Amino acid sequence: MADRLPPPQRNSRQNNGSEKIVKAKSKKGLTKDDLFITGSIDVPFFAVTMALLTIGLVMLFSASYPYALQNEGNSYYFFGRQFIFAVLGVVVMLIVSKINYRWFKVFVIPLLVATIGLLCLVLVWHTDVPGGFKRWIPLGPFTMQPSDIAKFTITVVMASYVSDYFGKMKKMKYGIFYPLCIIAVFCGLIYLEHHLSCTILMFCIGASIMFCAGSNWKLFAVGAGAVAAVVAVVIMFPNVLMNYAGDRITAWLDKSFEPTGLRWQTNNSLYAIGSGGFFGAGLGNSKQKYLYVSEPQNDFIFSIVCEELGFFGAAIIVGLFAVLFIRGIKIAMHCQDRFGSFLVIGIVSQVAIQTILNIMVVTDTIPNTGISLPFFSYGGTALLMLLFEMGVVLSVSRKTNQQKV
Repeated sequence: MADRLPPPQRNSRQNNGSEKIVKAKSKKGLTKDDLFITGSIDVPFFAVTMALLTIGLVMLFSASYPYALQNEGNSYYFFGRQFIFAVLGVVVMLIVSKINYRWFKVFVIPLLVATIGLLCLVLVWHTDVPGGFKRWIPLGPFTMQPSDIAKFTITVVMASYVSDYFGKMKKMKYGIFYPLCIIAVFCGLIYLEHHLSCTILMFCIGASIMFCAGSNWKLFAVGAGAVAAVVAVVIMFPNVLMNYAGDRITAWLDKSFEPTGLRWQTNNSLYAIGSGGFFGAGLGNSKQKYLYVSEPQNDFIFSIVCEELGFFGAAIIVGLFAVLFIRGIKIAMHCQDRFGSFLVIGIVSQVAIQTILNIMVVTDTIPNTGISLPFFSYGGTALLMLLFEMGVVLSVSRKTNQQKV
């Protein structure tokens, strides 16, 4: 479906940007234009990003202080750590927004190798978490989650690939087989971490870029049908998955399954959403965050948002996520460089898909997969990488700021 994105305009200044960087790199010195991008950022995208970050920090504190006081002895424990990463992330976002995004294409192979190395490392060196989860590498007082880095890496790798083989994406070999091999490597390693939600997310990111790059829609439809068939089999026979994942599907299907166990968090999430009504109980007035919703600062923070801000407040937040996605797509559509376009598409698709999946989990629409809500859920690495990616989008927007988006 190669006509989904407009072909890049060919001119002497914008053609072969990555090749120009490679040539400049081979020389002893780099010019300022090779390293940085001039021009103003896309103000609406930046404003929505900062709005979501601010609301997310406020809601994180409101949702987490009872749990933090009970388990850490400090009401500000989660908020304080998240605030540090938020400030650092904003600085990183602004710096990255000035750097030429085409450098990621130049260094795509080292980035891929480093990420694969981290995904392998976490399988043997990780924090001890009940349930056999192998997701976090301990780094002193903090931890690093390689899967958060992998979300960006697969976007860069796929964007680089489809921009190079854009004219061949309708062929089975280039449009389906090779891209699926790339996606399979990431999904396979992350699945070994017992991280099913991120495995699904990684697949969706890759598939989104393939779809927009023009993979043969008939073959794409066959693949989508195969995925749907696998999902149906998994729902009918949950035991084919790892124990923790199969049990969660069972708990999703059977609403009376382990009400004080696997259904506890979901049930209390639904109580929180229902008690919020249209306008909510008011900021800070949630009752379910008082040790009913387990770890409310993480995956189920949206249920506390609904309880305190109601349907009205939750709808505004969902609307902000929608604006972020739509604005990102407009930036991608107006970018005169295919790599930049697909890079933005992958990043904003990640945020949109992750948001949708999180809300579906919180509302019991799909099984509890343990997926976080961007800008809201607690997690330093995740927030830092997310703001880093927002900086990349802003970098691309600088290239197109002369045109009205």
